[in-house]
Amino acid sequence: MSTELSAPIIAQARDLLDFIDASPSPWHAVASAVERLKVAGFSELHETERWQLSAGDKRFVIRADSSLIAFIVGAGDIAEAGFRIVGAHTDSPGLRLKPNAPHLTDGLLRLGVEVYGGPILATFADRDLGLAGRLSLRNGDQIVTRLVRFDVPLVRLPNLAIHMNRDVNESGLKLHKQNELPLLMAMGSDFLNTADAADYFAGLLADRAGIDQAQLLAWDLLAYDTQAGSFWGPNQEFIASRQLDNLASCHAALSSLLKTEAPVSTALIALFDHEEVGSESAAGAGGSFMADVLARVSASLGADAEDSRRASARSFFISADMAHAWQPNFPAAYEPCHRLLVNAGPAIKSNANQRYSTSSETAARFMALCATAEVPVQQYSHRTDLGCGSTIGPIVAARLGMPAVDVGCPMWAMHSIRESAGVLDHSYLIAALSAALAS
Repeated sequence: MSTELSAPIIAQARDLLDFIDASPSPWHAVASAVERLKVAGFSELHETERWQLSAGDKRFVIRADSSLIAFIVGAGDIAEAGFRIVGAHTDSPGLRLKPNAPHLTDGLLRLGVEVYGGPILATFADRDLGLAGRLSLRNGDQIVTRLVRFDVPLVRLPNLAIHMNRDVNESGLKLHKQNELPLLMAMGSDFLNTADAADYFAGLLADRAGIDQAQLLAWDLLAYDTQAGSFWGPNQEFIASRQLDNLASCHAALSSLLKTEAPVSTALIALFDHEEVGSESAAGAGGSFMADVLARVSASLGADAEDSRRASARSFFISADMAHAWQPNFPAAYEPCHRLLVNAGPAIKSNANQRYSTSSETAARFMALCATAEVPVQQYSHRTDLGCGSTIGPIVAARLGMPAVDVGCPMWAMHSIRESAGVLDHSYLIAALSAALAS
């Protein structure tokens, strides 16, 4: 494949940045994916209803508003052709609001937060932060949800001046998670007490969502960087954005599915919530969502329990999650023989302790797919003396008994509020995943 930044390659990267800009939370990410799926002719299934499927059907199903599985039913017999699956995750590490977030402190209205996953906390300081997520509402006798987003700076985490933290450049910025992370929002003099401030905040949410404040019961909200994604570098060969980990993989999986036509095997993508906190939830990869959908698809196509197990054995799962690119300023952080270069192709991620699902057989299988797509491929292994992160790969592979491989695009500053990656790599990954879903 040419390494030139052609118009289609630039367009794919621009579409990725637009997708991330529209998706400040896992709930928004699923909504963004659904919008694209519907335009492409996919229709929704509901877990509470009976499913009736046939070859060529394009369907999707949502769980908990933040996880999504979409698929095209293959033309082949399900027991013989199996599934071709790409999995990714919709969540990113950061700051989540507590249920009783608003409180007054020394003349300022602050919002209490919890740390979600493993963000680089220092990168959240001095950024233009908005709030986004979903609201749970009373609608007659029902509880419904509504997305909400403040796309202009609403809160801030001001840094402590160097005059009061003289060692910050030598020791690094360290933030106490309980005392020093509450977000500053407004002048406290405008409120009589904390209850008054809480009522104001609830009214702010209701106004933004276009609902009556009396309907609002609870929320799932997070702070996010309102700065739009951008290209950078002399040839605009890099991108910078929030949530590249792992919305870039979600976008690549979605783009690949939308490019897939008349597959023999059933082509499926699974975008899970809660990977950053261990995946053990009803909406996470550690829950039953994937197994439930595969079983129901198989049953709807006439497969019995024996045929369903045959289908799993003939399937292939690709866990797509971002990988650590070589940063030459920090050579001691990397395994010397596994330095991933940006814009040199997706990486196959391996770990002897099964932090990744890759085996030599599944690595070879992905290499063959990359060769078919004319895509370069790299291999990654973590330093032996550093703890290795994990993915949904081992979790899904273990629960389904399915051959699996972990792959991902190289990126810099993983878990920063502003991450960077390569324009070419995203195009390479889409091409490789498209070959996988069509195989």
